[in-house]
Amino acid sequence: MNQSALIRPDWTPATIALMVLGFIVFWPLGLAMLAYILFGERLGAFKRNANETVDRTFSNFRGFPGFSGRARAGFDTGNVAFDEWRETELTRLDEERRRLNAMREEFETYVRELRRAKDQEEFDRFMRERKFGQGGTVEGYTG
Repeated sequence: MNQSALIRPDWTPATIALMVLGFIVFWPLGLAMLAYILFGERLGAFKRNANETVDRTFSNFRGFPGFSGRARAGFDTGNVAFDEWRETELTRLDEERRRLNAMREEFETYVRELRRAKDQEEFDRFMRERKFGQGGTVEGYTG
């Protein structure tokens, strides 16, 4: 996810303003915005898990005749060469999808760690400024 996005599941001025505005206009909108702020990070994982569950469930129906699943996988055309080629291609595409899903998960983990590091840096800067603001001195500061 892009950290520079104006509306993201985080406590930013834009999301807070939208939440307050939502409560003023129609309280369920404000409640929905609050839920997005609090639980928005989990939505991606929830959607991915739901999609994988549905894919596994419907993959059991591949062999049934008349099932209009992905490219009618259980339907034979009568041309053995074409049917073998189609199965090979579908298997290759499934492998490619699994590989891309793994890469996406790695990237999401990387972005999460990047966000955590940025948050840690901001927190450390806040603590330094707070310590300096309470009458403490910072080495090298002569002002």
